[in-house]
Amino acid sequence: MLEVTGLEAGYGPARVLFGVTLEVGAGEVVVLAGRNGAGKSTTLKAIMGLVRPSAGSVRFGGQRIDGRAPFEIARSGLGYVPEDRRIFAGLTVAENLEAGRLPGRAGPWSRDAVLELFPALAALTGRRGASMSGGEQQMLTMARTLMGNPAALLLDEPSEGLAPLVLAEMGRAILEMKARGLAILLCEQNVRFARRVADRAYLLERGNARFAGAAGELRENPFP
Repeated sequence: MLEVTGLEAGYGPARVLFGVTLEVGAGEVVVLAGRNGAGKSTTLKAIMGLVRPSAGSVRFGGQRIDGRAPFEIARSGLGYVPEDRRIFAGLTVAENLEAGRLPGRAGPWSRDAVLELFPALAALTGRRGASMSGGEQQMLTMARTLMGNPAALLLDEPSEGLAPLVLAEMGRAILEMKARGLAILLCEQNVRFARRVADRAYLLERGNARFAGAAGELRENPFP
């Protein structure tokens, strides 16, 4: 579903990625693990077209998408949930969800379906984003992205700052999305969480993939 080959990218003269190669299949959760500054978020941004790659290629559904504008990549069926959530603070939950719809993209994810996936949001549809907790905002940004009916999803640090109960709910939701056929690339520092939800793993260190294998093979603390 998603194939990244020899990806290089950075910011101005500062190079961050050095030939990153990875792939994600349909109905598969793949974790890109690494400490802060390893290049995880930059990898997702380069895939999504928010950072222009300087070398390498990105294929989605068999088609090259590197060099395309972010809105074109989103319309092709690749969803992106950023680390900082980016909800519309002045809009209600229901309005945020409607904002996630993409013209011309049909699929299984409707308002009812995403509220079933995240039942905590069902009682909050009239609440404005600014008055929600961090965990509720994380659920909302994932639900809003699903409203665009993506075929694959890029998740940047979805576990960050979440209480244990909310983290468990997030893990359940990721596994359910996987069961419905979504391809998911998950950036995470929380290796324990990643091992619970992911099938395979890549370990990123200084912009290079240093490990590729089953997620269960990741050590509890691979980057002390």
